[in-house]
Amino acid sequence: MGRSLPLTGDDMRDSHEFFGELIGTFLLVFFGCGSVAVTVLFSAHTGLFQVAAIWGLGATMAIYATRHLSCAHLNPAVSVAMVLGRRMTVRRLPVYFSAQLVGAFLASSVLYSLFSSSITAYEDVHGIVRGTPDSIKTALMFGEYYPNPGAGSVAAVSYWNAFAAEAVGTFLLVFMIFALTEGCNVGRPDDRLAPLFIGISVAAIICVIAPLTQAGLNPARDLGPRLFAWLAGWGDVAFPDDRYGFIVIYVLAPLLGGSVASLLFVRLLEPMMAGKNNYSCCD
Repeated sequence: MGRSLPLTGDDMRDSHEFFGELIGTFLLVFFGCGSVAVTVLFSAHTGLFQVAAIWGLGATMAIYATRHLSCAHLNPAVSVAMVLGRRMTVRRLPVYFSAQLVGAFLASSVLYSLFSSSITAYEDVHGIVRGTPDSIKTALMFGEYYPNPGAGSVAAVSYWNAFAAEAVGTFLLVFMIFALTEGCNVGRPDDRLAPLFIGISVAAIICVIAPLTQAGLNPARDLGPRLFAWLAGWGDVAFPDDRYGFIVIYVLAPLLGGSVASLLFVRLLEPMMAGKNNYSCCD
């Protein structure tokens, strides 16, 4: 038998980053989608703020748990933004993307294993047949939809309105990540507190965007759970939009918003901050 080749430094780095992103995205989706699931099934939370706060806490815990393994992006839109901002090489994107998608899918499968009996009971009580259009009421625990099915009749959201909401929401998220972690921003919090403020940013953005589109802001968070729902019996309900909204609105819009935020920060604001640090406000 031949000997296996020793792992190179790049192989070890890829392994660390893959598992860091997988575990971090798993935690983010488990707590976030879990909060949606218990709200739908048990009315465990009342009001958008409680669900948004759990998403924010999930993001905070996920970053603290994994940032020593990877850069704790936990979001393809953030990874692309970091490449455009020259914080990461493009070669690393496949490792980050694949880990994020797998982590989100696994979190959905674990949530389903925990709540499958409750989901079935909820569907029976409310006369919902999984796979029919009405089953969007339970599918929304995994993938996202516009208008938000839980927002009531006042939610009037067009295709491009939804696109703009996801793009703007992700723009704000990525902008805050850069602002909270960039060394030239002397007003940022201590590095040990940055994950907490990123989590607060996530919660605040969800509070505004979620009534429109459920606030995806993260292609992996949407695609992983959506794919799981498709396999778990929701079928076409998991991908209902014949205009490919699940790609355009929940993948392309976040990628666009995050990319614009990165370029704006790096090309415009970062040089301004660096120049400002060279003199006092009182000069």
